[in-house]
Amino acid sequence: MPYLRTFLLLALLTGLFLVIGALIAGRQGMIIAFVIALAMNLFAYWNSDRMVLSMYGAREVDEASAPRLFALVRDLARRAGLPMPKVYMIENDQPNAFATGRNPEHAAVAVNTGLMRLLTPEEVAGVLAHELSHVRHRDTLTMTMTAVIAGAIGMLANFAFFFGGMRNDRREGGGGGAIAGLLIMLFAPLAATLVQLAISRTREFEADRSGAEISGNPLWLASALGKLERGAQVVDNPTAEGHPATAHMFIVNPLHRRSIGSLFATHPPIEERIRRLEAMAAQQGQAAQPAPRGPWG
Repeated sequence: MPYLRTFLLLALLTGLFLVIGALIAGRQGMIIAFVIALAMNLFAYWNSDRMVLSMYGAREVDEASAPRLFALVRDLARRAGLPMPKVYMIENDQPNAFATGRNPEHAAVAVNTGLMRLLTPEEVAGVLAHELSHVRHRDTLTMTMTAVIAGAIGMLANFAFFFGGMRNDRREGGGGGAIAGLLIMLFAPLAATLVQLAISRTREFEADRSGAEISGNPLWLASALGKLERGAQVVDNPTAEGHPATAHMFIVNPLHRRSIGSLFATHPPIEERIRRLEAMAAQQGQAAQPAPRGPWG
């Protein structure tokens, strides 16, 4: 099912790519766009995770450099029945995290330094379990490839404003081509964002539920989400603001309300996510397994 979902998503995004190419340069543009899209799909499948990690300046950590964090990821991965993923740290004050990788054998979790300073070990466990749930359900393949290809569509749409208008103006002798190019520039990224929106909302609810099962206590994640949401609203994430197509990868929306990209929220309301987790905890009688305490190493 995850691979079928990824195939359908890539087919739709590739279709958008072809339409933009055709509007820029007709049949020739469509052929060129198809070749580019095919190459990009293959490249994104094998390298999209490395691209996103590099984009955010993530550095890999190990048991020597971050012993408490590494041990916590290892323990949660064992509970989830997953291979040990790579662990990355991002020097960013905004409290946030994401997972990436084409499958559980090539997975990685990345946490911002702001998250480590803000959350308790129990809350960090809740966040990491959420991200490992994405890995277990192979959401990370779709999430990461969507980020790369949707970003490319946005770039191509910007080219349409300049080249599509010039082409049509020469043929029609008017300004209609420029208007068409402007419409493409506006609506192609919107269409790609709507694809992300359709995937992200149900995916986040399921990752919350499954992650709570992995960590052993839904209230850890519920508490973390409230803190992360408040932190993300007041602390900038310049890289995310510059690459809004990656916003859906994070556990909470990294974009501020003033950002154009945040108009198309890819996450369910935090209040609803917390409500569901609290209801889940009530059903379980808030049974919990202890998480490591103390300062992070």
